[in-house]
Amino acid sequence: MILLFVIGLAMVLPILHVIAQSFSNSAAINSGDVGLWPIGFTLENYHMIIKDASIWVAFRNSVIVTVFGTLINLAATASLAYPLSRPEYIYRKSALLIVLITMIFHAPLIPNYLLLKNLNMLNTLWVLMIPAAISAYNLFVMRAFFVNLPGELLESAKIDGCGEFRMIWSIVLPLSKPVMATMGIMYAVSNWNMYSQAIYYIDKRSLILLQVRLREIVITDNMGASDVTSEMMQFVSPEGLKMAVIVIATIPIMLVYPFLQKHFIKGMLVGSIKS
Repeated sequence: MILLFVIGLAMVLPILHVIAQSFSNSAAINSGDVGLWPIGFTLENYHMIIKDASIWVAFRNSVIVTVFGTLINLAATASLAYPLSRPEYIYRKSALLIVLITMIFHAPLIPNYLLLKNLNMLNTLWVLMIPAAISAYNLFVMRAFFVNLPGELLESAKIDGCGEFRMIWSIVLPLSKPVMATMGIMYAVSNWNMYSQAIYYIDKRSLILLQVRLREIVITDNMGASDVTSEMMQFVSPEGLKMAVIVIATIPIMLVYPFLQKHFIKGMLVGSIKS
């Protein structure tokens, strides 16, 4: 218990420090006096972010990729995991082997880039959602859940004349809320934090993601520098702006977890205990 408390504290304290700096003025941040509580409380860092249109464009794109990308992830993963869990599918072992190979060997970047270019997917948000529609690890976890569904229930549904698609929609999916919530959170976090793919495949400023914009701010300090007047410099600092953007980039995905916590914990236990 003490070890878990120490680990939890080590995770929470940096977050509190980032939040404190985002609400502190430039003098306090530059002097290094800010700890876990804001010093010289100010909202100017967040005001600067609100006035930066590129932040909101990036935020919108990240929301689109996260929402629609996660829906595509869940639909594609479930569509492959369910048939691979049924014993009547005679090619399931071969298909599972192919999926397993993708966990060991990954496609090189340049051939992958050329393939997506020939498919005319570059500089579109689809290039961030379609190629990564299925995670092999998540597929195996979801398949393990489907394998442990009561076979008698599915057989009785077939005897009553229930078709395959109706059985999936009316029986399988309602029983799969725990694993769907678990996979949904995993996919959503991955989509929200997407970074390298956005750099490789997108160069349009109108399609920039929030994590890429955050990188630009952290590395180049190029956020709204022309808008900072001498009067505002006592409240606004590049470091404070960085911390404020980090807070804005982190909070939305954290707010999703409480709504799915019950299903998430149950789904994680199912995927880790049963096989």
